[in-house]
Amino acid sequence: MQQTGQGLAVAAATEDGRLLLARFSASTNLFTGETTVRRDGYPLPQPPASAERILLDRTGRNLFVSDGAGRIHYYDISRPAQARLVQSVPVVAQGERITAMEFLTGTVSVIVGGSDGSLSQWFLVRDADNVEHLTRIRDFAPHGGAIVAIAPEYNRKGFVAADASGGVGVHYATSHRTLLMERIEGEVRHLALSPINTALLALDGQGRVQKFDLYNPHPQVSLSALWGKVWYEGRSAPDYIWQSSSGSDEFESKFSMVPLTVGTLKAAFFAMLFAVPLAIMGAVYTAYFMTKVMRGFVKPTIEVMEALPTVILGFLAGLWLAPFIEKNLPAVFAILLFTPLAMLVVSLGWSLLPAAVRSRVGGGWEAALLAPAVLVVGWVSVSMSPLVEVWFFDGSMRQWLTDVGIAYDQRNALVVGIAMGFAVIPTIFSIAEDAVFNVPKHLTQGSMALGASAWQTVVGVVLPTASPGIFSAVMIGFGRAVGETMIVLMATGNSPITNFNIFEGMRTLSANIAVELPETAVASTHFRILFLAALVLFAMTFVVNTVAEVVRQRLRKKYSSL
Repeated sequence: MQQTGQGLAVAAATEDGRLLLARFSASTNLFTGETTVRRDGYPLPQPPASAERILLDRTGRNLFVSDGAGRIHYYDISRPAQARLVQSVPVVAQGERITAMEFLTGTVSVIVGGSDGSLSQWFLVRDADNVEHLTRIRDFAPHGGAIVAIAPEYNRKGFVAADASGGVGVHYATSHRTLLMERIEGEVRHLALSPINTALLALDGQGRVQKFDLYNPHPQVSLSALWGKVWYEGRSAPDYIWQSSSGSDEFESKFSMVPLTVGTLKAAFFAMLFAVPLAIMGAVYTAYFMTKVMRGFVKPTIEVMEALPTVILGFLAGLWLAPFIEKNLPAVFAILLFTPLAMLVVSLGWSLLPAAVRSRVGGGWEAALLAPAVLVVGWVSVSMSPLVEVWFFDGSMRQWLTDVGIAYDQRNALVVGIAMGFAVIPTIFSIAEDAVFNVPKHLTQGSMALGASAWQTVVGVVLPTASPGIFSAVMIGFGRAVGETMIVLMATGNSPITNFNIFEGMRTLSANIAVELPETAVASTHFRILFLAALVLFAMTFVVNTVAEVVRQRLRKKYSSL
């Protein structure tokens, strides 16, 4: 018997071997207040052997019947008049019998106990043809005798099982854990759990009831549940999933740390990919080639950028940059591709000018000549973006990416990489520029006195000498990117997915803590896992900084003799 959305459903097997389904629905007359109960009865296809146990799920769509041959027969009863037997599958070892069978809370998973003491979890899984099949998901530690009783928890995916020898085991499905195996006095016939999972009642064969206190606060947590793939209810395969809450009371919590950790590394990677080349090359040019007047303007300006609140950058990234990139996606890639080429072309043209013309521009001012070229490339790229989409991408590059199997979200890693890159650039630039600028002058002067050009001196002398400082700048920038919260919170979409697709979003450890910590119950499993996420974030930065310090010390020792 089961209460479904369509009313009360009852399935039963008769003594003469028939399998019947009845549905009861009540309707109340609006004017008289009279309630009428309607009964609809349906005969079901007979299983190959006699029915012993029957389970009907809360949707009223699926019926599971066990027989004496160790098999479960799955019926699709979504349309009772056309009910059909979909599958008959053996669920215990050959020659053994099914001695207990119960739903976990939510009536999605079936826990099957065998006469050999085996315990296994089964639920429906869709195949490539969208057909549901009853599938064995996991096995639990076997008991010493035939399973005689199974009691599921009311609000979690755990259960207690008892065997014929008096053994009682506490198991949890999601984390695939057997938490306790104890032997109690007497032969257990029935088990019952309290609604808050703090007490266990056991009825023995003599009619006595034994009460046991149960302390089982965090059964969802295990190393495999946190860091391994888990086969969750309703999923077609094991996966890494973070989903800490739901509107359903029978929700199966999913606490995989992998999507959050991958999201953190993904955001930091794309931010560093954008920031490191610009910051380091800008620092080298500013410290070694740029005139003092321009350096006195450029360096403070970039350092002031570091004081810009990241919430402002996140706000601009989420509300302006993300829609702009979506609308002008070809322009973004054109700018990234053609801006360096335009700078090379302008530099080549400048080098081909007569020396008399070049001498009119003082040394160190050449960078100012590149600004118009960069602006022109940006303007032309944005102006040509709609035409490029029409010519090469059928009018929409985003739709073209979707058609070739590349998912595109408006708030994605590309947006985060650019926005967080601007937040990280000042940190890397400032430290690296100081490291380059403080290279002893006698080293550079000696190099040039021996005939080396300015670039040969930079590559052969300046960069090796300044490498400890540059490396420290990169690592500090990486630490800043890993711990960034507001930009990723506002510009990523906060989707806890596990991939490195630049066109999809992510959820980072820091953003997840900021979003979920205010909403979780204190001392709950979710609350503790959020603190674990903070510990993981700390461990990541600690390891990176430790490795960076070791490398920096070795670089300093190597080049200290210069």
